[in-house]
Amino acid sequence: MKSSIRVWLIIGAIAVGVLVLLALLGHAFPGVLSNQHGQINLTRTLLILVFVVGSLFLRGRLPMGHVLRYGLIWIALVGVLVVGYGFRPELGIIADRFVAGLLPHRGQVLDGMVAISAGQHGHFVVEADVDGQGVRFLVDTGASDVVLSPFDARRLGLDPENLSFTKAYRTANGVVKGAPVRLGRVTIGPIVVRDVRASVNGAAMKRSLLGMSFLSRLSGYEVSRGRLVLKP
Repeated sequence: MKSSIRVWLIIGAIAVGVLVLLALLGHAFPGVLSNQHGQINLTRTLLILVFVVGSLFLRGRLPMGHVLRYGLIWIALVGVLVVGYGFRPELGIIADRFVAGLLPHRGQVLDGMVAISAGQHGHFVVEADVDGQGVRFLVDTGASDVVLSPFDARRLGLDPENLSFTKAYRTANGVVKGAPVRLGRVTIGPIVVRDVRASVNGAAMKRSLLGMSFLSRLSGYEVSRGRLVLKP
């Protein structure tokens, strides 16, 4: 008698787990079970699961306690996957914020905009894709152009020795010569700006500058609470 009661309790627990799983499926995928095709696929999957678990139990390969344990584990795993898939936009936002905290130069995409957290000394450093190469820029609203360091210029296939340094820039350290160039495409997250005016700096510099020749092509940008937001 006790054995039969235990069997029915186990069957009931598995049935409750399946019902909970079905409820999660219905919440995460509202339209899946509303059509005949989805219902047939679900029924087929459940029958296969019941057949496999039942066969193992009847042949004595798995004790009843193990059947219950493994059955509930699989139901829980599938439930976690369903819930995770259903909340993937929210989980994506959390992941972006986590990455932005560890790697502030990567930025965080928010509704098509890119938010960049301030780094050391309050400066904003952002990584952009320039014609297929990753370049880290110091955002400088005081620079009229995008300014490439000689090192980054060489990475982009621009040899400073073959350029004409005909443009003069007034900086805090005096007048600096630059070689005018054009960048085919500068991409930061979902923001893409083509044919960007730039120059290669005549002297070595620690980091390239993302100046107004890029920033002015955006619909806007703003600094608030230690974050720079670039608007496409």
